[in-house]
Amino acid sequence: MEQRISLVTLGVADLPRARAFYERLGWRGQEVQETVFFQAGGLAVVLWGRAALAADAGVADAGPGAASLAHNVHSRAEVDDILTVAAHAGARITRPAAETFYGGYAGCFTDPDGHLWEIAWNPGFPLAEDGSLTVPDLTPPS
Repeated sequence: MEQRISLVTLGVADLPRARAFYERLGWRGQEVQETVFFQAGGLAVVLWGRAALAADAGVADAGPGAASLAHNVHSRAEVDDILTVAAHAGARITRPAAETFYGGYAGCFTDPDGHLWEIAWNPGFPLAEDGSLTVPDLTPPS
């Protein structure tokens, strides 16, 4: 597993309130499917409801300070390989790799302290050669 993070997802109690807060800070986001994506250098910060984040990660409760770290990869096979390495390293697989609602392939684990990680292949979010992620234009076609 490369030593990098592609997305940081923050579990929020109220998505419109959270988006408004970040926009008052000067950030500009794109909302799609009840999430808001902000480009933040070579990674993305995502706002998503806490309950949805927990359900997606395969845990009962993400808690009030919920966050998930995502490591995006270039292929489906890499997702499976990294989840296997993580399990052997002591991770608890909370969601085995599977097809995703966004057309990708992903699985989740927690580290020994319970921090959530998602390993994902998402053909809609291109990775640069250095592994940095660019949030594409998420505006639905007219």
